[in-house]
Amino acid sequence: MNIQLRFFASIREAVGTGSESLSTPATTLAALRDELIARGGPWAEALGRERAVRVSLNQTMADEAAALVEGAEVAFFPPVTGG
Repeated sequence: MNIQLRFFASIREAVGTGSESLSTPATTLAALRDELIARGGPWAEALGRERAVRVSLNQTMADEAAALVEGAEVAFFPPVTGG
């Protein structure tokens, strides 16, 4: 399926892009994250399972068990802190 990826803040800086279109066999957000981690290098470092990463699906915060759908927009970003 074809989806649109968005990356924000430190993740965007690490992977070197703010967005990309992707054709993926992944059916869940977890499988998609694993696919991106498998790219290695900065992808594995920025999105690795030991990292706290938030994910949204079609502009709504989502659990990684959420199902992907054709044309979905998936965004990855680090947790936000404020003060």
